[in-house]
Amino acid sequence: MIFNYAFMELSTRAFLPSGGSQPILTRDENVFAYELLFRETAGEQTSDSEVERAATNIIETLNVVGFDAVCDGRMGFIKCDEQMLLKEFYLLLASDQVVIEMNEEVRASESVCAACISLKQKGYKLALENFTINDPRERLVAYSDFLKVQMGRHAAADNAALAGKHRTKNRQMVAERVETRVQMLQAVQDGYTLFQGYFFRQPERMRARHIPANRATHLRLLQVLSAPELDLDAAEDIIKHDASLCYRLLRYLNSPLVGMASPVRSVRHAIALLGERELVRWLRMATALAMGEEKCSDLVLSSLVRARFCELISPHVVEGNSDLFLMGMLSLMDAILEVPIGVVVEGLAFDEKIKARS
Repeated sequence: MIFNYAFMELSTRAFLPSGGSQPILTRDENVFAYELLFRETAGEQTSDSEVERAATNIIETLNVVGFDAVCDGRMGFIKCDEQMLLKEFYLLLASDQVVIEMNEEVRASESVCAACISLKQKGYKLALENFTINDPRERLVAYSDFLKVQMGRHAAADNAALAGKHRTKNRQMVAERVETRVQMLQAVQDGYTLFQGYFFRQPERMRARHIPANRATHLRLLQVLSAPELDLDAAEDIIKHDASLCYRLLRYLNSPLVGMASPVRSVRHAIALLGERELVRWLRMATALAMGEEKCSDLVLSSLVRARFCELISPHVVEGNSDLFLMGMLSLMDAILEVPIGVVVEGLAFDEKIKARS
């Protein structure tokens, strides 16, 4: 119960049925918006001809679940084709919550321009996906708030030229398919202000060989928690020396949700009340949050989703007796800490087969 509440408290953002979302980040790696995605069935890719069906399902989901729940209070980019644009498909959604992303098939015709003007007058924001050099949709740039350019599709000089030509005070350039941090840094240099891709989940191999000092305490705590026999005295000592973690633990147990009969005033008292199993769960969640405070919230959420998934499948896999929750949580820790995964798992009490796979 304690873990489930804490996990839900991490983010109110729901996942779309048979779909999902991909964050669009600022240069500081904070989530600016989400591109909402849909697949008719799990694992099935949506073709361009199915854009309308995909958007229909997304809109239905948004109206039922609520935009804030799906996008965590941020804007959502939703793709559209020409017919959807002309039908004013998106008037069912609030203009301050959605970005209408026109695909490559949209033509810069008089009717499309008129539809763009109408949507802009109603307060909607527009984007052009996969914009290129000599793009036939050039006429639509005047109505666009965002231009999305695929990295790797053009020469580096062309990427910079596109940003230099089209970036304005009211129009942002979005670098798509940013797969490495090198690409991200180059895009920043070229004038792009928003970034979409897997670079923050698949970081370049870092040269650092030491855990940052302000994260070493958290890693030591994970080492204690991963031991076959939990050393409660060692865990208590580490918590006491981390003011933030100590505060979070005591604040949580004294919250109305837990409903303790009397105030919890010490770490030892908190440990006794939680019990070993729930203490380990809570500390792992809190440690992941603490280590990822300076990182994209979606990255931390993903690490905890992976952790919970690994825990749920543990009864059905060969290594089920191993600590699969910890394995899932650490799967993105190299990106969170910006050190190689080998450094992260060094000293943790993993099954040797699992450790070798990292």
